[in-house]
Amino acid sequence: MTKLVLLHKADSIYDDEPDSRYDFPKAYLKAVEEGIGDWVIYYEPVKAGPRGYFAVARIQQVIPKPGETGRYLALIEPGTFLPFDKEVPRLHKGRAWEAALMAEDGSVKSGGAQQLAVRRLPEAEFAAIVAEGLPADLETVEARRYEGGWDDEAAPFDRPVIERLLSRPYRDVAFRRKVRAAYDYRCAISGLRLRNGGGRPEVQAAHIRPVEHRGSDSVRNGLALSGTLHWMFDRGLISVAADGTVLVSRNKVPGEVVDRLIHPGGRLLLPAEARYHPHPDNLRWHRENVFGQVELAGPAPWG
Repeated sequence: MTKLVLLHKADSIYDDEPDSRYDFPKAYLKAVEEGIGDWVIYYEPVKAGPRGYFAVARIQQVIPKPGETGRYLALIEPGTFLPFDKEVPRLHKGRAWEAALMAEDGSVKSGGAQQLAVRRLPEAEFAAIVAEGLPADLETVEARRYEGGWDDEAAPFDRPVIERLLSRPYRDVAFRRKVRAAYDYRCAISGLRLRNGGGRPEVQAAHIRPVEHRGSDSVRNGLALSGTLHWMFDRGLISVAADGTVLVSRNKVPGEVVDRLIHPGGRLLLPAEARYHPHPDNLRWHRENVFGQVELAGPAPWG
């Protein structure tokens, strides 16, 4: 197995969905096949934008792309894609993270290797990039984010990189931070941006397609929602139409609740950056598999 860097740009002409598949030509087949079962880091090329290294995932298998000779799809193992908490710049202290991109005179190479869509990545370089994008102490940082002080003697637990990437509690924190920031800490359905007395945002991060149903931790599979609307969304009382209209199970939700909780425009309020908008496939899955189909038990939060 071999770790890889995969180049991806949001407006690519190829059939890429970083949390589910990577489209590539035959020229890279050998390298990608070496990566089956191992981890990859996604990288945005210079001409596409400023992000640099921005996410990690694991390749499950490689298949020929249906209907296109000479092209292949690397299928991403469900539950492994994770955006970096902070995107990692291409250079660190003037040097490339990847030794293969450095010339003998210490300068950064241009063209050639920089433009390869697939690059092999040594273990140490993989660990360094992931550690920069997903710090080991992320859970502690989030837990203390709105507290007044820090305990300088409490050193973060240095969990190994792969263990960290597979930890559900760690992934939940990383997902929550990215989704809430993408929506500017505003509920996508009510439009409210609420904070408690300590300044902590009350908005939550909801998976559109749950992890247990092969949903990813991509921001495109998330919505920032208030606690009550999160509860309603998970129980299929509300959903989102293809055009962004908020759908309501009217026979289960009183009209006054709709008037009080849903933004007057009746449409989903989207992130400023288009690359973070909910993926239509995820919204469709929720409409077809959750909306109006969950048996409710116990009192509703508005009761």
